[in-house]
Amino acid sequence: MKDDFILKNFSLRNRIFFSLIFLSIISSVLISAVSVYQFREEARTYHQYRLERTENSINENINYILTTSEYPLTTENIPRIFRDKIHELAAIHNTEINIHDLQGHLLITSRGTFSVDSISTTISPLVLKTIQSSPSKRFVDIKTVDNNRLRIAYSFLKDLKFKPLGILKIPYEEQTEFYENEIQKFMIKFGQVYIIMLIMSIAISYFLSNYITQSLKDISIKMTHTKFGQKNEKVESTSTSKEISALINAYNDMVEKLDESYEKLAQTEREQAWREMAKQVAHEIKNPLTPMRLTVQSFERRFDPNDPEIKNKLKDFSQVLIQQIDTMTSVATAFSSFAAMPAQQNETLDIVNTVRLTLDIFNEDFIWFETTDKEIISKIDRTQLIRIITNLVKNAIQAIPSEQQYPEVRVSITRQEDSAIIRVADNGTGIKEEDLNKIFQPKFTTKSSGMGLGLGIIKNIITNYNGTIVFETEQGKGTTFIVTLPIINS
Repeated sequence: MKDDFILKNFSLRNRIFFSLIFLSIISSVLISAVSVYQFREEARTYHQYRLERTENSINENINYILTTSEYPLTTENIPRIFRDKIHELAAIHNTEINIHDLQGHLLITSRGTFSVDSISTTISPLVLKTIQSSPSKRFVDIKTVDNNRLRIAYSFLKDLKFKPLGILKIPYEEQTEFYENEIQKFMIKFGQVYIIMLIMSIAISYFLSNYITQSLKDISIKMTHTKFGQKNEKVESTSTSKEISALINAYNDMVEKLDESYEKLAQTEREQAWREMAKQVAHEIKNPLTPMRLTVQSFERRFDPNDPEIKNKLKDFSQVLIQQIDTMTSVATAFSSFAAMPAQQNETLDIVNTVRLTLDIFNEDFIWFETTDKEIISKIDRTQLIRIITNLVKNAIQAIPSEQQYPEVRVSITRQEDSAIIRVADNGTGIKEEDLNKIFQPKFTTKSSGMGLGLGIIKNIITNYNGTIVFETEQGKGTTFIVTLPIINS
């Protein structure tokens, strides 16, 4: 049990240790993720701002061209108006400029050898509809072309009376190489710092987990040694934690109350044992005293010195008194045996052979012996083992009614890991349900003679060897007593 508590405490320390490491890793991952996200957001904001600024500058130049144009401001004249100007605007603003009619068809473009040649020359109906429904009459479409992120700004080109003449389309390619390099450099530096922080976190977590669990470990070790009926040690509080100190104080209070409870219980049990013993002794002594009194009174009434049979009558009278005195002597002997068990004289012996020889003293031919092992060597008191077998077999024989046509008592021995299992089974009447909880009580018996001390005595013997005795019974079919004795080889 001590090892189990230490393992559990060790597991708690591991959980605290790995939890702190896990939190450190999670926090580092979150920091890096937030940093990368922040870099990308800044890049997106920058490109969005740059596109808007370029678009505004181009619109101002276009408005100036429209106001100074000699051609009528119509959609059909747009190619003529911007024929000599569109390439100049594109060169000034370092971008491609496309002008479409209101149906989305390309009217004029500055495209020469532009790096992105896969841009459609027409505007899709969905984009047209989006521009028209937009309050600002403007729309920015974001696409990825050849692994390059591309922003395309659409806006209406208007005359001096703000009447739409066409649609201005300005593509803008996001240059992310700089930001990607910055992110890569940041992650390298962050990784170096993170490794150092991780090593420091492991060291701090290890000492912190040890500090937290040390007091719990001390308490757990003390608790493994806490037993009812012995002097239990208290835990000295050396922790500065209020929670741990409260736990230690609660444990120390429990130890004090446990000791007090044991003393009271022991005193009560001693008093109760003496009461029960006195009652039983008085009851068993009264049984022979009553017939002795009646015999003396009867003899006194019929006593005649002149009776020729007086000697025979006196002899009969003496025999009756002697029988009752012998009964009282057996009562005293039985109680003496129960009250003071003889000291164990352990010796190395073969349990199987000892049980076999013990069964030879019974003359009944319906006693059967079975074993799965030729020998089971253990250290045990031979006399007490014989006493266990004799008592159980004798009870089994007496449990079989005389009218039983095929009486049977089976004694078997098996080995299970480090224990010897002895079974004594009969096909008698079984044990009544109301008697199941009384079988091992010292004064209980279902027989017409005896004092019911046999099973109580052998249970004490078995308990002294850290063994167990249980039984299985079924009324009308019989009872099986199962004794488990640890095999002791040292």
